[in-house]
Amino acid sequence: MPQMTMVQAIQDALRVALRDDPRVVVLGEDVGRNGGVFRVTEGLQAEFGADRVADTPLAENGIVGGAIGMALYGMRPIAEIQFVDFIYPAFDQIVSELAKLRWRSANQYSCPVIVRAPYGGGIRGGLYHSQSPEAYFAHTAGLQVVIPSTPSDAKGLLLAAIAGEDPVIFLEPKRLYRSTKEEVAEGAYTTPIGKARIARAGEHLTLIAYGAMVPTCVEAAELAAQKGWNCEVLDLRTLVPLDAEAMLESVRRTGRAVIVHEAPRTCGFGAELSAQIAEKALTRLLAPVLRVTGYDTPFPYTLEHTYLPDAKRVLAAIEHVMSY
Repeated sequence: MPQMTMVQAIQDALRVALRDDPRVVVLGEDVGRNGGVFRVTEGLQAEFGADRVADTPLAENGIVGGAIGMALYGMRPIAEIQFVDFIYPAFDQIVSELAKLRWRSANQYSCPVIVRAPYGGGIRGGLYHSQSPEAYFAHTAGLQVVIPSTPSDAKGLLLAAIAGEDPVIFLEPKRLYRSTKEEVAEGAYTTPIGKARIARAGEHLTLIAYGAMVPTCVEAAELAAQKGWNCEVLDLRTLVPLDAEAMLESVRRTGRAVIVHEAPRTCGFGAELSAQIAEKALTRLLAPVLRVTGYDTPFPYTLEHTYLPDAKRVLAAIEHVMSY
C-alpha cells in the first residue's frame, strides 16, 4: 500500500468518488485550477473537468445553498470551505435548510451534501484561520460531524460520508495535513461513521480525543507510561453519531477519564462527553472527569502554542486524576 499524508488521502478519496459516481461534484473557492489553499483538490479539475470540479465566487452561503439544490436534484455535491472560520456566512443554510430537509419532507427527500473544511490551530493562522467550531454543528440535529485523525481514516470516512444519505460536516485537522504519513489502501473502501477506535490500549485511564488532539494524547500517554501509568487513547472519529458505548466501555474499565479538545472550554464538545460519563458511568469512576481544552478567548496568534493543549498539559491532568 502507498504511503500518504492526510492531504493525499483526502485527494485520493475525492478522485475515487469522482471516478466511481458521475453524480459527485466538487465545488468551492479555488478548488479547480488552483487546487485549493492546501492543494487538496490539486489536479482534479484537469482530470474531471470544470463541470465536475467547479470554482465558485467567494460566497459561502452561495456555495452551500447551491450544493443543497444540487443534492435535491440527485447529485452528490462536496462543498469545500477554505477555512472553517469562513463557514459562518453559510450557517443559516446549514442549520436551517441542510440539516432539516429530510425532517421537513417526512423522509421523502434526503440531502447528501458533504461540507469539507480545514479546522483548528497549529499553523500560525491567527484568530481568523484557527477556530474549532465543531460544537455548533454537533448541536444541530440532522447533521453528522466527522473529524479524522489519520490519513487512512480521512479517506475511509470521507468515502463513507459521500456514500451516505445524510449531510455531513467533515472537519479536517489542518495541523495533521502533512505532518505524518501512513499506509493507505488504494481504491474504494469505507471507515464506518459512528465507530470510535482505540489509538492506544491502556488500563489505568482513558484519554478521549478527536482530530489533531489524538496524536497529542498518544504523546502524553507515552510520557505517562514512564511514570507507570498505562493510558488508553480513544479516537472518537465522529462526534455525531457518537460512539458512546465505546467511550463508556473504556471509562468503566479504566475508572478514569480525561477529555482533550482544542476548542474553547465553555460549551465545548467535551462538556457533552463529560455529562454522558457522569450520567451513565458515575459509579465506576475513581476520580472526577477532567477536560484539557483551549481557552475561552479568541484564538491568539503569538500565543498559539500556549492556547493549544499539548502533551505536558495533558500529562498534568493525568497526574491529577491518577493521584486523586
